[in-house]
Amino acid sequence: MQRVTITLDDDLLETLDNLSEQRGYNNRSEALRDILRSALTQESTQNSEQQGYAVLSYVYEHEKRDLASRIVATQHHHHELSVATLHVHISHDDCLEIAVLKGKMGDVQHFADDVIAQRGVRHGHLQCLTEE
Repeated sequence: MQRVTITLDDDLLETLDNLSEQRGYNNRSEALRDILRSALTQESTQNSEQQGYAVLSYVYEHEKRDLASRIVATQHHHHELSVATLHVHISHDDCLEIAVLKGKMGDVQHFADDVIAQRGVRHGHLQCLTEE
């Protein structure tokens, strides 16, 4: 492990310290390592040919004009990406789905965009993790 010295503006250092406290890091180094790993993971997902895993989570109105059927059709159209799907009824009107995906990051992003862009889908989020 190497020791490095960095210079930060007072405001940025205060933000780092607040983040460290909120997330329970023991020191600034742990926080910075985690932030850097996250940035590197995000960067690697930009390569559309990179293989990896992803979790797509979204909330949707199940009664919205055949939305559930359209989402299922989209999932079947991209069946090679699907590892598992969890469906949760969170209210009378809304459902939460969590899809675990595996494949090329470009294909995963395309699938996520197709689902999230559907009318009636809210709170869509894609979290990617590329293979090392």
